[in-house]
Amino acid sequence: MNTIISCECSCRPEPLVSPFGFKGGALTELWQITCRLQDKEGRRGTGLGVQSVLWSDAAVFAGLGQERGNRLMLSMTRYALGLLKGRPVRRPDQMLHDLIPKVWEYGRLESGLPNLRLTFVLNALTPLDWALWQLYAKTEGCFALTRLTAPITSALNCRQMRLGNIPLISYGTSPEEILRLAQEGAFLYKIKIGSAPEGPENLDAMLEWDCRRLLEVHTLVSGRTTPHTQCGHPVYYLDANGRYDGPQRLERLLDFASRHGILERILLLEEPFPEDRLQDVKSLPVSVVGDESAHSAEDARRLMEEYGYSAMALKPVAKTLSVTLEVLEMARRHDVPCFCADLTVNPAMTEYNKAVAARLPLLPGLKCGVMESNGPQNYLNWNRMLSDDPAAGEPWALPVKGLYELDDRFFQNDGGIWRDALPA
Repeated sequence: MNTIISCECSCRPEPLVSPFGFKGGALTELWQITCRLQDKEGRRGTGLGVQSVLWSDAAVFAGLGQERGNRLMLSMTRYALGLLKGRPVRRPDQMLHDLIPKVWEYGRLESGLPNLRLTFVLNALTPLDWALWQLYAKTEGCFALTRLTAPITSALNCRQMRLGNIPLISYGTSPEEILRLAQEGAFLYKIKIGSAPEGPENLDAMLEWDCRRLLEVHTLVSGRTTPHTQCGHPVYYLDANGRYDGPQRLERLLDFASRHGILERILLLEEPFPEDRLQDVKSLPVSVVGDESAHSAEDARRLMEEYGYSAMALKPVAKTLSVTLEVLEMARRHDVPCFCADLTVNPAMTEYNKAVAARLPLLPGLKCGVMESNGPQNYLNWNRMLSDDPAAGEPWALPVKGLYELDDRFFQNDGGIWRDALPA
């Protein structure tokens, strides 16, 4: 039986243009991870990852800080690689599920945090999982995403020839930057809400800030037209990152939006409540999205059946491709739409997201596919990082007027995701 004989990992911190604020905190850099595997037949698999401690577990970020939090996650990735050595190559999702409980327990012990979130573990395992998928593809002699993943899900059955790029409006995004994005053709804006202008515990101040921010963005872009939405105007995707304490305060935000003509433009509202205090959202007048709280297919089922969530944000760049496929299949069974969200990943990892996003059905309210990519807005060295993209020079690599234009070659080789990624 073919086994894994070599496991390596490298890391490169990348600075951000400015502090990237969400969940009441802010990041100043993101660590770029490369995992490399080799089997005894000489086949290699390379997978990339980006560590986002604040996104994956705000308690780790608050307790350990950015540097120590990153070192913890990197140590978990390296621990998982050590567990892989000598193991036979099997389907990656099966191998991943063997690793998760061991890596989770290791992370709890190393951090001293018994409530370490599973999302933190999955973020640590993402580059390893992608390396396993690349190695598995070579072992099987099959380089087609839909065929490789067919035993897990049948949901990757579409071909979107255009993907609209979803830019991110973070707490610090300036009016000038928002207008620039509008001029470049953006039609679905991801707006971070849940700011903490007077500290994370002052939720009244948060609500006031969120209302002002919504009105500011709406005033800047609402008058524009676009052929890519059903309403003919830009629409919004609000990301609360679990900052709201209950439906009452959230309803006050949506009432404000309704009074100012914003509510009809809100296409999606992501993760309004903390995952340990989930609330029923069926009565809310917007589509509510699960993201961090959907660690698994079972989590996704609970969100949809018990709480009324009506869309799922997929993160093959943050929660592993393997888990993403399982969540996608659960959403397919419930007839719930999905889309691919970003983790401020590098250009090469953007291709991972693109390969999945291009095969998803359209979101209700849109006329073309979409995918979030906010790396160009946030990385200080983005232009240098572009040279590391295996798809550099391909027509689908960069958006033009807010759109990734795909072609038959893109679908024939999944945008190049099976090529060996360049090392960090």
